[in-house]
Amino acid sequence: MAGPAGGRPHAISRAGALGMVGVSPTSDAGWIRREAAIAGEGGTPYGVGLLAWALATAPEQLEAVLELRPTLASVSFGPYAEPVRRLRAAGILTATQVCSPADLEEAEAAADVDVVVVRGAEGGGHGRDAMGTLPLLQLVLDRTTRPVYAAGGILDHRGLAAVLAAGAAGAWVGTAFLGCVEAAGSAAAKATLFAAEQTGYGRVFDRAQAADWPPEFGGRAVANAFFDEWVGREDEIDDAARARFRAAVADGDFSVAHVYAGQGVAALTGETTAAEVVAGFARALDPPSAG
Repeated sequence: MAGPAGGRPHAISRAGALGMVGVSPTSDAGWIRREAAIAGEGGTPYGVGLLAWALATAPEQLEAVLELRPTLASVSFGPYAEPVRRLRAAGILTATQVCSPADLEEAEAAADVDVVVVRGAEGGGHGRDAMGTLPLLQLVLDRTTRPVYAAGGILDHRGLAAVLAAGAAGAWVGTAFLGCVEAAGSAAAKATLFAAEQTGYGRVFDRAQAADWPPEFGGRAVANAFFDEWVGREDEIDDAARARFRAAVADGDFSVAHVYAGQGVAALTGETTAAEVVAGFARALDPPSAG
């Protein structure tokens, strides 16, 4: 949630979960420090999510996180072994996202992470379109002794209860918080979320932005006319299409511009607060009623 989150996850942490500051490829160290100051105000615990592939050209991002010492640092999507080693050496808990059994094998062999996050294909934003959350979760739980969090398609207390019952240590949630008043984003972007019924997966929006995401990690976003026009022929996106996309982003035209979200976006119907979302998830921990 590098776009919608910023330092606003402090509202999630104060409600009893752990809010994560998502760092985009273009965020500089100053931005990370400013947002972390918001997220950690008053000693509030928080985490930071880094993109491994971006650290090659923005090493200052990792240096800032090492300096800040958050509760948790997530490094995913690219060569993360060395950043994880440095974070763990500094005494910072680490996590990485895996999207397939092969990803888990790499994580087990290359990086001694503290937490594995199973990221199913239902999840919003970037990842692999490989396996659904529940099948992948079961395979990963059989193959690692590390704590495992489940991500992708977890919308409320029922989804959390399901993955806890399967053996997960917890859930890693994004889409459920997109409609919160604390989330960044224009009124038009949120209206798009509240009206959405379907998402699409692919590299359309990366190619339209000329983003350097590794090609194996596409993105899941609200399906719109621009996505439908170009999905399956992303390599044909030309300068005219990119100019059209940039203009739409500037104008808030979400028939062309992108809003990343997972398959559960249809559950978002109106604004709420982060505290209300966390309280809703906490119902999974309520003891069963007698009778």
